[in-house]
Amino acid sequence: MLYRETPRSKESLSILGFGCMRLPMKDGQADEAAASRMMHVAVEKGINYVDTAWPYHGGQGEAIVGRLLKGLRDKVYLATKLPSWLVKKREDMDDFLDKQLASLQTDHVDVYLLHALTAGRWENMTRLGALEFMEKARAAGKIRQIAFSFHDGLDTFKKIIDAYPWDLCQIQYNFMDENFQAGTTGLEYAAGKGVGVIVMEPLRGGNLAAPVPEDLKGPAALARYTSPTLADIGLRWVWNRPEASIVLSGMSSEEQMEQNIESASRGHAGSLSAEELALVKAAKDLFVSRMQVPCTSCAYCKPCPQDVDIPQCFTNLNNAAISGDWAAQKSNYNYILAPGREGQKASACVECGTCEPKCPQHIPIREKLKEVAAAFE
Repeated sequence: MLYRETPRSKESLSILGFGCMRLPMKDGQADEAAASRMMHVAVEKGINYVDTAWPYHGGQGEAIVGRLLKGLRDKVYLATKLPSWLVKKREDMDDFLDKQLASLQTDHVDVYLLHALTAGRWENMTRLGALEFMEKARAAGKIRQIAFSFHDGLDTFKKIIDAYPWDLCQIQYNFMDENFQAGTTGLEYAAGKGVGVIVMEPLRGGNLAAPVPEDLKGPAALARYTSPTLADIGLRWVWNRPEASIVLSGMSSEEQMEQNIESASRGHAGSLSAEELALVKAAKDLFVSRMQVPCTSCAYCKPCPQDVDIPQCFTNLNNAAISGDWAAQKSNYNYILAPGREGQKASACVECGTCEPKCPQHIPIREKLKEVAAAFE
């Protein structure tokens, strides 16, 4: 495992972080036995950064992580987040943090982030004294590093960066999103201000981990790229940037984790060859031409009042568009979203619009769900 030192706190953090948004599932619930095996292997292989949040796994994510870290807590930097959209008054912040510490079975978190900031949420956090709350919590030993995660435009990102000497920030960044939200400019701006950068969605919710398409076999051969999927080059493209302190991966299986750990062993900054960069450009051009929905499967749109599994609907649509295998994705869609399983199909949408204001990608979800239903139902 490779490590990078954060600019302000000088902590040595593994370049691959264990994101706990997408733990393995079984019968509609997190498979804690499988997740426990993964966590132990991850720590054994050198991963020392574990990330969770209040809403993950239907609000049970922090309690699950607390159980997964039994016997491992002192071996990792643990990060969780204040759910900024749920905070209505100053006292809520203390209440959330105390509940989170109890769920995580710890007396402190190493990194505490203001979660999913937008211009409006930042204004509310400022008005309610969130930074003063964070400072007091740090003085009390409940948190150690102060950070935020972000889902808005570049100007808002710079405004937040300039407002406080943050230890870390967390942004969405991948080879498809160089100019989206904070983007490359924000990455460089934060680093220039001495703020460590945690990268989320390096593979866009798995959409960039597709098998190498036939159209890319030529560029892959020139780059001597032998991995069967694009996950390896996608992760190493982010690590190629020296400003990226940590790359979070929401790993759902032991196989994914082993592959990501192997990729991390080669995740040196500035290490991609000209041929590898050409492969990434070819992949980006291909995906831009094929991708139907810019969904990252973050699931902030859930729960749907009709129980439509919106991220799964869009995953199948994008996978079909990228791979060209519509029949396989139709079969997968109708298997996963069969009655009584994970959730409802796109056709169950009644167009109430509850989901759309929650979407960090600003997707016209109702219209796109109609496309899903037309394609697969």
